[in-house]
Amino acid sequence: MNKTSPSPLPSAALRRAAVLREMGLAPLWRLRQQTAQSTAVAPAAAAAVAPAPVNPSLTTVTGDERVAAIACMDWTQLRASVAACRACDLCQERKQAVLGVGDEQADWLFVGEGPGAEEDRRGEPFVGQSGKLLDAMLAAIGLQRGRDVYIANAVKCRPAQNRTPTAEEMAACRPYLERQIALLQPKLIVALGRPAAQTLLQQEVKVSAARGRLAELTSSGVSIPLLATYHPDDLLRNLTDKARAWEDLCLARRTMAGLKKTD
Repeated sequence: MNKTSPSPLPSAALRRAAVLREMGLAPLWRLRQQTAQSTAVAPAAAAAVAPAPVNPSLTTVTGDERVAAIACMDWTQLRASVAACRACDLCQERKQAVLGVGDEQADWLFVGEGPGAEEDRRGEPFVGQSGKLLDAMLAAIGLQRGRDVYIANAVKCRPAQNRTPTAEEMAACRPYLERQIALLQPKLIVALGRPAAQTLLQQEVKVSAARGRLAELTSSGVSIPLLATYHPDDLLRNLTDKARAWEDLCLARRTMAGLKKTD
């Protein structure tokens, strides 16, 4: 899944550099050593490339520039930006943002809705009762949290009273999720619940109708199979759906086995 892209035009490179400076992520290079000759011109050069104050929240960068900036981030920059993000009102009541957890080279990506109270407190997705059930679901198909599995959410901050995130809130967080997918390059994505599936597929989704078959998501020019199934919270409330969720997990396991055979 290695990908190459054409070199950006100089004007695009300058714009990207300006955005990254605004975020406090410039300069993008560092001199390995400095000769006596370079030392003579160092003061002027240093002033030209001195990093701006760190601004990982992108509060002064909006719209397409914000999306472009996030699309260039590595994991360290992404964590800092999510932790400081104020792109929507969810930031006002959170204890902390929750980026995700797990193997950053995982073949499996599980995406839920958003942090709950316990996730907001601990800074990790899917803890508490829903987390225990998800761990049991993973174990049932031979997986384990943190081993070839990455777990994320559609939104990174807890909606008050654990309500469903609004379309605007999910849209504000979507660039972060897209960047996680681009960095991970997973072989298979499992969307847990309707909000996650809708955020990923960018269309109306009814899990009861979408489950049991594969959809497709394109990231960085690569098609990734996506399976929508029930959120663990839904299964805790509706025990009759557990059998359907098990069927979906079995489909996911078969799909992954086929994908690994073609590598």
